[in-house]
Amino acid sequence: MLITLTTDFGLDDPFVAMMKGVILSRCPQACLVDICHTIPPHDVSAAGHILAEAAPYFPKATIHVAVVDPGVGTDRRIICIDSGGHLMLAPDNGLLTPFFDDAYSAFQVMNDDLFLQPLSATFHGRDIFAPVAAALACGLDPRELGPSLPLGDLVRLVRPMPTMHGQELRGQCLHADHFGNMATNISQQDLATFLAPGETPMICLAETTITDLSRTFDKKPGSAIALLNSSNHLEISIPRGNAARELNLLPGTLVVVRKTGAPKI
Repeated sequence: MLITLTTDFGLDDPFVAMMKGVILSRCPQACLVDICHTIPPHDVSAAGHILAEAAPYFPKATIHVAVVDPGVGTDRRIICIDSGGHLMLAPDNGLLTPFFDDAYSAFQVMNDDLFLQPLSATFHGRDIFAPVAAALACGLDPRELGPSLPLGDLVRLVRPMPTMHGQELRGQCLHADHFGNMATNISQQDLATFLAPGETPMICLAETTITDLSRTFDKKPGSAIALLNSSNHLEISIPRGNAARELNLLPGTLVVVRKTGAPKI
């Protein structure tokens, strides 16, 4: 059984290895895959975005464990949802928002017979998430985790959507990858709807204006470009550079797309 791990634990401490040790002790046949452990600390939204990018490429019945948990030790819930045939295990803090549209069941993790003892108040990744994931991988029915939860009662994050303002399509920066390429929430479909055939987009953000779309990164190094990334979303890049750092782009930065020749508003 496949188990993926997504955390903000970093790579300099033993925390991820400790989780893996617990899982493999409880379910030696589990196959563990790291999605990302360098989520910015406490950044629940970034964790949800990265997990949503990766999860569709895993086979059905994969167990996805996501531990970005600034509320650890408080009365926040731990939940398990079945979404699109995948089991998602995470704190109930909005991290799983991208998966709620395809979810059809949710359970609160309360069966402490499954937990590692003694239970720490500060490391539920090791003491709850890891042994629960191992139990699920070894065949535990999710209904044995705890009571069923109405999907409408789960914590949801506001998901920013692009909007039309006259002759402008407005979106925002979402997440920068390891190379500094900044993904936005503007999709290929959004652009296709906004632009008439033959029209060229002009992308404006911060103090930068980009006058067309590139197809690849094969442009003059050091110049800002816009292109559609592998997830078919508008992305800002600097070939051989770091767009997020050099253009001072942060999650939430406004991105404005104008039609070439359209009046500014």
